Amino acid sequence: MSLTNHLQKMKGTNQMRRIKIEKITLNIGVGQAGDKLEKAVKLLETMTHGKAVKTITMERIPTWGIRPKLPIGTKITLRGKQAEDLLTRFFKAVNDTIPSSKFDSTGNFAFGIKEYIDIPGVEYMPNIGIIGLEVAVTLERPGFRVKRRRVKKARIPVRHRISKNDAIDFVKQKFNVKIAEEE
Repeated sequence: MSLTNHLQKMKGTNQMRRIKIEKITLNIGVGQAGDKLEKAVKLLETMTHGKAVKTITMERIPTWGIRPKLPIGTKITLRGKQAEDLLTRFFKAVNDTIPSSKFDSTGNFAFGIKEYIDIPGVEYMPNIGIIGLEVAVTLERPGFRVKRRRVKKARIPVRHRISKNDAIDFVKQKFNVKIAEEE
């Protein structure tokens, strides 16, 4: 076996090239504090059985009635097996189709769900009403820890980063999702 053939054979089985889901962030922005925000927090906590946190503003925008440190949204981060199971259900809510424009150049993607009742297994809750949410998915490869660690922090080399096409292929193979091209 020549060296080229050996390298091509190894390329397909390299464990460091394996892509996985690092986290999923569910986000609901309501734009104001009060009853709508409490309903959004309750919805996220009911769907995920986790603890949702409120997001606060950092800037003042007088025309919108926003001031610093005003809670205007809520989010929750999921990891591991629970994240994969929920992501499968979220894909069903959008008919297993995502536009290619939802993927960014670093391999992450996000999409919106107009109404939470579209998600399989989630029933309508009259005390909450109809609320939509955003699903943001962060992908990574083994070795991405070097950019987050405390000692000897380093950048991820270009050859190890996840491209848009890598992310699209991963989603197609793992979740059997169709990628729609924008016209």
